[in-house]
Amino acid sequence: MLELMLCSLLTILPDYLFRRYVQGKRIGREITLYSMWYELRWGITACLVLTISLITLIFYFHPSTKNVTAIFRTVSILPEASGRVAEVFVGLNQTVEKGAPLFRLDSSEQEAALETARRQIAEIEAETLVAQTELAAADGLIQQARGAYQQAVDELETKSELMARNANVVSVREIERLRVAVEGRLGAVDAATANKQTLQTKISSLLPAQKASAEAALAQAQVELDKTLVRAGVAGTVQQFTLRPGDVVNTMLRPAGILVPAEAGRVALIAGFGQIEAQVMKVGMIGEATCIGKPYSIIPLVVTQVQDVIAAGQLRPTDQLIDVQQLAQPGTITVFMEPLFAGGLEGVPPGGSCIANAYTNNHHALDDPNISTSRWLFLHVVDTVALVHAMILRMQAILLPIQTLVLGGH
Repeated sequence: MLELMLCSLLTILPDYLFRRYVQGKRIGREITLYSMWYELRWGITACLVLTISLITLIFYFHPSTKNVTAIFRTVSILPEASGRVAEVFVGLNQTVEKGAPLFRLDSSEQEAALETARRQIAEIEAETLVAQTELAAADGLIQQARGAYQQAVDELETKSELMARNANVVSVREIERLRVAVEGRLGAVDAATANKQTLQTKISSLLPAQKASAEAALAQAQVELDKTLVRAGVAGTVQQFTLRPGDVVNTMLRPAGILVPAEAGRVALIAGFGQIEAQVMKVGMIGEATCIGKPYSIIPLVVTQVQDVIAAGQLRPTDQLIDVQQLAQPGTITVFMEPLFAGGLEGVPPGGSCIANAYTNNHHALDDPNISTSRWLFLHVVDTVALVHAMILRMQAILLPIQTLVLGGH
């Protein structure tokens, strides 16, 4: 309507003024309801053509959409393991900080596993002390074995010398027995030495490895125990949280509630523009929006991201063939628009619906010294008609509460 009124001022009004003051035709006499088309045909035709051209120019180079939402993502409150609730620390709609405890599951099993791991470490430490004592005893056994071996060797040498002097003094059987005894005592020395090496290896390698494994089991048990205490991953507000002690929480079937982050829906607006504006929407475009939740306000925005795919055309593999007709509904181009100034979305409730405009800016193209006159004029016209769209948005901002509360039946 605004475009029609503007175009009529440039076409129908001059045509009427020419008929009135040049040809002397007056409304109600020469110009009546039946002769209006004939008398003002040039102005009316030019008005229609100009209006259609202006609307096309405005909506193509300065797109508008009502598919704008302050989309936000919630965080499901879920433990990493299923269990029965033992204690609840927060209530419904309570604001929490990051890391604040929300609830705790029954941890008797995890505490028992943690205590078992601690006992295993204490057992290994005690075994280390025992092994060190056995190592000291092994030195004594080695010394004792070496003494017995030396005694057997000395006795064998003495008897062998006596036999060499007089063969009748010592029998051959006695010499063989002494040799066997020497070999046995030598084996005892080797066994005592090997036992000491075994104890040394046990103290230096086996027991530390067992202790490291027990400490890892202790750390794992501590992690499992920590999982029973569910904390807030981000700062926000707890919603739909009706958990009570005794309830069973399942990671797959029953979440405990929802955590709405503090910055949810206050960072950017997500807008869906028509596919015909795919070549116009660019990162860095300036935009404006008015939201139902914040009436009579215009929020300056800037386009920060333009999704290069259209969600309506996505295909997921299933066990059924997809008919293209099911995808015939045209989708929109997803555009992320952030406030141009800090705090621009304050007062806009997360999830609220808005109306947004995006304005094409040809400032850099107009600064080109090699630009032609026709293109210079065309780009000036494109940038100028953005004013019309800005006026329309402000009219929508004024009428939006009336349309919602009165005409919408709410």
